[in-house]
Amino acid sequence: MAEPLPRTPVLDASEGLAKLATYPFQILAFIGPDGYPVSVAVEATTDPASGVVSFGAPAGLTVPADADVSLTGSHIRPQPGYGYDERRHVTVWGRAATDGGRVTFRAARAWGWDESEVSFFEYSERSVAQSRRYFDALSAERGTPVKPRLSFGWLALRTTRLPFLTATFVPVILGIAIAARQGAFDLVTAVLTVVGAAFVQLGLNVANDVFDTVQGADDANVTPTQFSGGSRVIQYGLVSLRQMAGLATLFYLAAALIGLLLLALRGSPALLAIGVIGFIVSIGYTAPPLKLVYRGLGEIAVAIGFGPLMLLGAYVVQTRGALSWEPFVASLPIALLVALILYVNEIPDRRSDARAGKRTLPVRLPKATVVNGYRAAAVASYAILVGGVAVGVLPIPALLALLTIPLALRVSRGLEPNYDNPYGLMAVMGVNVKLHLYAGLLLLAGYLVVLIAGAIAPSVPLFLR
Repeated sequence: MAEPLPRTPVLDASEGLAKLATYPFQILAFIGPDGYPVSVAVEATTDPASGVVSFGAPAGLTVPADADVSLTGSHIRPQPGYGYDERRHVTVWGRAATDGGRVTFRAARAWGWDESEVSFFEYSERSVAQSRRYFDALSAERGTPVKPRLSFGWLALRTTRLPFLTATFVPVILGIAIAARQGAFDLVTAVLTVVGAAFVQLGLNVANDVFDTVQGADDANVTPTQFSGGSRVIQYGLVSLRQMAGLATLFYLAAALIGLLLLALRGSPALLAIGVIGFIVSIGYTAPPLKLVYRGLGEIAVAIGFGPLMLLGAYVVQTRGALSWEPFVASLPIALLVALILYVNEIPDRRSDARAGKRTLPVRLPKATVVNGYRAAAVASYAILVGGVAVGVLPIPALLALLTIPLALRVSRGLEPNYDNPYGLMAVMGVNVKLHLYAGLLLLAGYLVVLIAGAIAPSVPLFLR
């Protein structure tokens, strides 16, 4: 059963009146006879049962009869040193009528926010649709598009989610390093491999936004974070759906051209197979008919794509199609850790994902199972690393990646207390991203040690075999 979403800012009129009655005074607002807005403090009497509110006519002002007016109650508490808390407000609208010296109206609609019920960030996100309608109406009125803007640099960064390219760089560079350890290295194809793989991920990042928007997942998400909920550029009106689709196509075309060039330069059946499978997994991640992440297979797709496929793809480019157990085993800890990035990032999105039919693992599984699943996968990644070294497949310096165990423990300890707090979980998600990056860099550092030792002290044993 889907978990309930927190309350919407749109309130029932009687509920709005009940909230309005808790404030010592209210602010009356209306449009004056001269067309200018007027606001003044009043003390209103509310009757939520009948839906009627009344107040004394403000001295020196004439409230227009049979006109729309509003009453607003608000509260905020300053906190020296960091800002404000206890923020809340409610506004009730109705059509005014005068009766002697008093003004009355029946509440027609209400809008409100209470920070204790809905966080500020979620409240802002829930107002996006209203903001979009405002910009659309303003555009129609002016006859020219009016929309929010970002500088090109920030827009490009947000649209493509460039910082997440570490998920590609780690396995690709590691695959190249393992091939170099075995005596196979070509600088030109190595650079082409890194660039081509980056284009694949950029295409995936943008395509995910397109298909999640089309299928309603991103629009339903009211708790996006720095690491989850998509780039939001479509939802915020910064980039159109058509522009995003065109950008994804360009990235995939660029990746395909580089892939064809690599096939021409270092072609092999293994490279062709890896490329085809990688393309299917990338497109099928969110796109119909596969929609892997919508079927609870997102973690498997990410693990395969950013683990064995990326690492082995980079490896076979250098070795001209030769395969070995070493790059495959080295890819498995990386695969599990990158899958755990997605796994944790899906936790704050689980309510909106469920309503959009996106049946991710955190949607399908109870909290305890999700938390224990993270711990089991993290333990498995380190066990594979140690096992690979123990049987002589991986070099001893690869154990440097074990230095990231404290990061894994931090994430594990942070999941349970922040499970239902998307913004509290954001710091945990950040550590989880660092866990994958640092583990990959330390594994790469281990191979650099092997390369340097092989050049200056080839007799030093670096494998347990």
